[in-house]
Amino acid sequence: MKILIITENFYPEGNAPARRLYEHSKEWVKTGNQITVLTGVPNFPNGKIYSGYKNKIYQSERIDGINIKRVWTYFTKNKGIIYRTVDFISFMLSSFISGLFIKKHDRILVSSPQFFQVISGFLISRIRRIPFILEVRDLWPESIVSLGALKENNFIIKILNLIAKYIYRKSMLIFVVTDSFKDYLVNIGIKEEKIFVIKNGFNFDRTLEPNKDVNTIIKEYKIKNDKFIVSYIGTIGMAHGVGTILKTAKLIKNVTFLIIGEGANKKKLVKRAKNQKLTNVIFIDNIDWQEIVNINQIVSANIIHLKKLKLFESVIPSKMFESMALKKPILAGLIGESLSIIKESNSGIQVEPEDELSLLNQILFLKKYPEKLKEFGENGFIYVNKKHNRKILARQMMEIIEL
Repeated sequence: MKILIITENFYPEGNAPARRLYEHSKEWVKTGNQITVLTGVPNFPNGKIYSGYKNKIYQSERIDGINIKRVWTYFTKNKGIIYRTVDFISFMLSSFISGLFIKKHDRILVSSPQFFQVISGFLISRIRRIPFILEVRDLWPESIVSLGALKENNFIIKILNLIAKYIYRKSMLIFVVTDSFKDYLVNIGIKEEKIFVIKNGFNFDRTLEPNKDVNTIIKEYKIKNDKFIVSYIGTIGMAHGVGTILKTAKLIKNVTFLIIGEGANKKKLVKRAKNQKLTNVIFIDNIDWQEIVNINQIVSANIIHLKKLKLFESVIPSKMFESMALKKPILAGLIGESLSIIKESNSGIQVEPEDELSLLNQILFLKKYPEKLKEFGENGFIYVNKKHNRKILARQMMEIIEL
């Protein structure tokens, strides 16, 4: 089957949507499908073009058997709603124009959360009469409202709502990453028989072996206290409530906190940590997977945290499965479906989101009972390997597409 995927972010970018689509595409190519990806020039999250690329109007390359077509976009750092919106709209326009001239495919697949690219893919499918498949990784425009970027009665939100519901109704298939998303779509009148749940997972082809020793890691990142280290790895944005970690760090000085990643709130949090003289908090810029594996050697537990918003009852962060694969216990500042997975797998311990005392108490618990670290870690590894192996999930998804 010939499938055209439209996504602004794709390999070598490493954010969750880019990684999921890349790993799925590789599996689909292996099973004899022809995959073309219409995407932008890699620049996420710093808004800087990756080495070896230029922001041209149109360029092609082939990676792991995947045909990749890159188009020009305006891009910026992952911050500021106005600049990010201009970024999204520019890709919507450039992908739409280019998509009209790409060789016809059997299916068009577009993945949210960037909703404007969904509009582009849908219009191409209608004009060229190609069945449209939507993958819902985030609910738009509900997420904009929940994070306070725009109000629910805003005219723009009302228009986006109407567009979203129309596209839901007209899609041939809809894939969602959580059971809660499926329930939501059914409740707003979308036919249940065309909605399928393919959750996030972990690709066990990725390396899990370090290539640096512990002492090198400690020296490289200037870690003074390596007795108990917790890490937060991922986007440092509006949704993640990373400020709670700083509040906890202020309360417990004999624990080192590593905050790894980029995002809209990072600069503000770095400044706050410096002003408060939080010497037990270390910020580390975006690093590749191998370096995450290396640092993992000295980490006792991983914090996965989202703000306490109703929106996040239906979200499952993909970093949960990465932590499980690395056999690290999870300090889960989560609610809803993601917390249910932590409990089902017995891979971590619940933390009340945005509550520094709750995080403090659970860190103290793990310090007091170190045997729990190994127990949670082993449980998580078994669970993700059994239920969230990305290779298996990708093939299940293709079987549905081919029906």
